[in-house]
Amino acid sequence: MFESASPSGEAELSDPWVALEPGADPAERVRVLRRAHETFTTGGTVPRPVRSVVAESWRRSARAGVGPESTASVGLMGGDLGAYRAEHPLARVMPLFRELLGTFAADGEHLLAVCDASGTMLWVEGHPATRRKADRMNFVPGARWAESAVGTNAPGTAVAVDRPVQVFAAEHFVRQVQPWTCAAAPVHDPHTGRVLGAVDITGGDRLAHPHSLGFVQAVARAAESHLALLAPPPPADATPSLTVLGHDEAQLRLDGRRIRLSRRHSELLVLLARHPEGLTGDELLCALYEDERVTPVTLRAELVRLRRLLGPALLASRPYRLTVPVESDAAAVERRLAAGAVTAAAAAYTGPLLPGSQAPEVARLRRRLADSLRAALITRRDPDLLADWAHAPWGGDDLPVWRALAAVRPTAPVRARLAELECELAAHQERRPR
Repeated sequence: MFESASPSGEAELSDPWVALEPGADPAERVRVLRRAHETFTTGGTVPRPVRSVVAESWRRSARAGVGPESTASVGLMGGDLGAYRAEHPLARVMPLFRELLGTFAADGEHLLAVCDASGTMLWVEGHPATRRKADRMNFVPGARWAESAVGTNAPGTAVAVDRPVQVFAAEHFVRQVQPWTCAAAPVHDPHTGRVLGAVDITGGDRLAHPHSLGFVQAVARAAESHLALLAPPPPADATPSLTVLGHDEAQLRLDGRRIRLSRRHSELLVLLARHPEGLTGDELLCALYEDERVTPVTLRAELVRLRRLLGPALLASRPYRLTVPVESDAAAVERRLAAGAVTAAAAAYTGPLLPGSQAPEVARLRRRLADSLRAALITRRDPDLLADWAHAPWGGDDLPVWRALAAVRPTAPVRARLAELECELAAHQERRPR
């Protein structure tokens, strides 16, 4: 639906992550970008010289159902916002952000902003007059500025693509934000590499200079180094943890090591972590293999190889069981759902549990987790959470979620995709034997 066009004589920037090259005329660039934005929002075509990072972000924004007149919604306020900020890892580096960026923001009539990994603003600080202007577009603490909520913007796009990025003027997808320019860089957990959020500087056209992008990236790296000093790596005897969501092969963190497991060993650890009381050989055979001809000898050979990998102290037998608790990202999602923390559960869900596994019990656990989270999202009726799921790799064909999204955000792209899915379902039902 969304295509690229190439008017004559106009070339893209040599560095697609920088908004303006030195010597470029900001006013002329704004005029070109406004025409390009109008072309895209009316016809779905992205003309050059729109940068590739911006063009891809516009397409993601449109697919998420964001319109050019959308407005950020404020989801966290008062005590809830205060409690969430106090517990967030980036709270520990806010003094550093203020020291490195705060004076620059105040002197230049800019804003320092920090968001979490979901694009929710945690802090927005800086020049008072600039803050008042930003308040009018809900660029405030507690508002959600993810791409799926308000389209292309530096902090939301930085966490979406996990790269430092500038967004200049009419590169913003929402027209209300187009008078602004911003530069943001993601901040990672120094030990796991997980994106914690982004640090952003927002203000006028002067921020389109390449130095602004380098500056905010340097601040993000300084924050990661500071976090590493504040929170050293976990001790060797820390609880083993298993990453199984969105990966066919699990990763086990054990004694300070990261071990990539084979698919069969991944399945075994998922099942054993799920059953701390242990499983007999027959129970494991039924859980792992659809083919009843697989013998216990095959299973024992796999378990011997797994014990050799993990060490004899971790895997016991008669019944087969883990001798210490093993945490997993799937269990974390389940706990958050059980506590009613749907937003937190959705943020922790990075994909289906071992999506390539055909083991009967693993497939059942995978379906149950996805179904539970889907049902919670549909019940919550939050358009941003539904859009995040619908546009994730696992949600593109999820008809119930698209129906729920169309009910709360009935934009043309959402309605069009829902119509496609409804037609596919009707065609499938007609082909079924009667």
